Amino acid sequence: MRINSAKELEVYKKAYALAMDIFDASRRFPAEERYALTGQIRRSSRSVSMNLREAWSKRRYEAHFVSKLTDCDGENSETDTSLDFALDCGYLTADQHDNFSSQNREIGRMLGSMINNPTPFLLTSDR
Repeated sequence: MRINSAKELEVYKKAYALAMDIFDASRRFPAEERYALTGQIRRSSRSVSMNLREAWSKRRYEAHFVSKLTDCDGENSETDTSLDFALDCGYLTADQHDNFSSQNREIGRMLGSMINNPTPFLLTSDR
């Protein structure tokens, strides 16, 4: 099956869904966190799918593609740390944290797989 858009990638769908779940949960964070943890966790979680779209547009060049995927992975890791802060500050329940962290780890594994084996995703002259 040929994938025509990053939006068709399972990892994109999962990253986007997690970002939306985090957005919804972060609506209940205290107002004093608006420019700190709330903004940061929203930015980093959204950045995963945004960087995936950018990576997809750079599939002509393996190094550029892998570089953007590495950015995705970094943002995913940043989101994980923010989830820990949100739990420890009492803004997320343990169940929410476990759910979000599990999704985050799965996205990380998927990104790692793409980083380690980018060839199937690259644009080549014979495709």
